[in-house]
Amino acid sequence: MTSAFFIPTVNLMGAGCLTDAADNIQSQGFKKGLIVTDKILNQIGVVKKVQDLLTERGVGTVVFDGTQPNPTISNVNDGLELLKSNDCDFVVSLGGGSPHDCAKGIALVASNGGKIGDYEGVDQSAKPMLPLIAINTTAGTASEMTRFCIITDEERHIKMAIVDKHTTPLVSVNDPELMLAKPASLTAATGMDALTHAVEAYVSTAATPITDAVAIKAIELIHAHLRTAVSNGDDLEAREQMAYAQFMAGMAFNNASLGYVHAMAHQLGGFYDLPHGVCNAILLPHVQRYNAQVVPARLRDVAKALGVNVEGMTPEQGADAAIDAIVSLAKDVGIPAGIQELGAKSEDIPTLADNALKDACGFTNPKQATHEEISAIFEAAM
Repeated sequence: MTSAFFIPTVNLMGAGCLTDAADNIQSQGFKKGLIVTDKILNQIGVVKKVQDLLTERGVGTVVFDGTQPNPTISNVNDGLELLKSNDCDFVVSLGGGSPHDCAKGIALVASNGGKIGDYEGVDQSAKPMLPLIAINTTAGTASEMTRFCIITDEERHIKMAIVDKHTTPLVSVNDPELMLAKPASLTAATGMDALTHAVEAYVSTAATPITDAVAIKAIELIHAHLRTAVSNGDDLEAREQMAYAQFMAGMAFNNASLGYVHAMAHQLGGFYDLPHGVCNAILLPHVQRYNAQVVPARLRDVAKALGVNVEGMTPEQGADAAIDAIVSLAKDVGIPAGIQELGAKSEDIPTLADNALKDACGFTNPKQATHEEISAIFEAAM
């Protein structure tokens, strides 16, 4: 069996590396960049900080701050229009998963033509996107370094999963100084998103020794630092370790792919416009309870990484312990108990299940589910 390993060419990590990123952009010879971000980061001055660093180095910028929490086809189209009208030769994404995904969509269509919906699925593009420098401000999605791009189709009320080697950013930037003082709820949601990435990659049918190693280390770091990052948002050490954790979780799922947690969470996000990380956190234990039928030994490894003493446990006991540890961590960081609290409705489950089974993220789940089984997981998560 062969495998491929995808990762950006350059990955900058650690406090103060934003300046290194500006130097890198200057060295690439780029002239004018489209900064894709959201209104909050623009209002609080983070965007200006990046613009000033680039202006000092003779690089022009124009800002698109219209990215929504679940970026849409319209967001991509609006950003693309701004990029073309300003003759931008590269893109900077600044924020969490939403700006990164929106920027990927813009950059992909800019170089390949057509519309973003043309690239739904796996490797549908013909050539690389416009160069993208992805600057992260949260520790969770890992979209700054992956080939995954999730865009909401407003008409169909679904999230399109675009998995394409050509959407891998040129440079990823994880400066924990940009992550300080983020709200506890955002820290919790993104941290649980990272945990989901690592767990799903570890039990994936496409896992390799490389993805196993980084997935387990990511889980260990999340266990050690997420609670602190949530309770004390100004703890730079916790922020930096969570940045490493989410990056390694990204390395894992970018190459081993994901599973039904993401396939199902995408439907909740697309149908109800719900926060992705929170949906993942709620669904994670329920999907792993389903997966424990076939990969209990793998889930016992997850329990150990989450700080459980698994010595003497059977694989099945270890799997139960992993699920308990996930539930405990989610509760400690303030994740809601069920998707009903977010507005999900039981009568929508048949449609949600239909779409989840079509989502590319589910193809590497360790056990393939029937419509009835996916529906039962949704129901258990209510």
